[in-house]
Amino acid sequence: MKLEEMREKSVDELKSAIVDWKKDLFTYKMQLSTHKLENTALISKTKKMIAQAKTVIKEKEVQNA
Repeated sequence: MKLEEMREKSVDELKSAIVDWKKDLFTYKMQLSTHKLENTALISKTKKMIAQAKTVIKEKEVQNA
C-alpha cells in the first residue's frame, strides 16, 4: 500500500491494517528463525508500512484536534 492510499483510508481501516501487518511480521520472523523465509526484505518492508500507517494516523488526529 502506498502512502497516498494510506492517507485516503480512515483511522479505523489503518488500525486494522496495522494489526494485519503485525501478524504478518510475526509470521515472517518465525519463518526467519526456522530458515524458511526466502525474501528477508519482507520484514523491513512490513515494519516500514506499519510506521507509515502510524504516522498517517497521528497526522489525522492532529488535524482533527
